[in-house]
Order: sequence, then C-alpha cells, then structure tokens
Amino acid sequence: MVGTETYTVTGPEGDSDEVDLPEGLVDMLAEQGESPSQVISDVVLQAFAQQAHAIAHHSQGETPQDVLDINEKAEELFEERFGQSLSDAMGHSH
Repeated sequence: MVGTETYTVTGPEGDSDEVDLPEGLVDMLAEQGESPSQVISDVVLQAFAQQAHAIAHHSQGETPQDVLDINEKAEELFEERFGQSLSDAMGHSH
C-alpha cells in the first residue's frame, strides 16, 4: 500500500493549507535534480495557467478585461518558467 506525503502551500498573506499526495508521485514527475518543491510549483503554475485560459477563452459571454489581463499574465509566467508558450504546450491557441 502506498502512503502519502504532505506538502504545505503558504500564501502571500501568511495563510496556509496542506495537500496530501501519494508517496512517489512527485518523484515520478520530477526531472533529474529537481526538488520536490520545484515539482509542486511547476504543477501549480501549469494548473492555474490552464484554468485561467479556460475561463478567459472557453466561458460563455463576453470576457471581462480583468480576466483577460490575468490570463495574459499567467501565460507570460508560464512561458518564463517553461520556455514555451502555453498555447504550444496545450496544442492550440486563440
């Protein structure tokens, strides 16, 4: 049976939350030399960038400018971290 590992996320205001993941999952996703915290941060940025994209481009109705601006920044941060655009990583663009 696989155990769990607990990771803590701390926000800019000092609030925090914990998430349990199966032992070994973070190691499965890690590239050589990458720390567990880097792996978690990569996945967090990927997930948030994809969610921002979905909200900005796949919601019904007109998208508010602040949502478009947040999505644009998320895409910039994604490209800075991963060296490729979000649209290239996802295989489609708008």
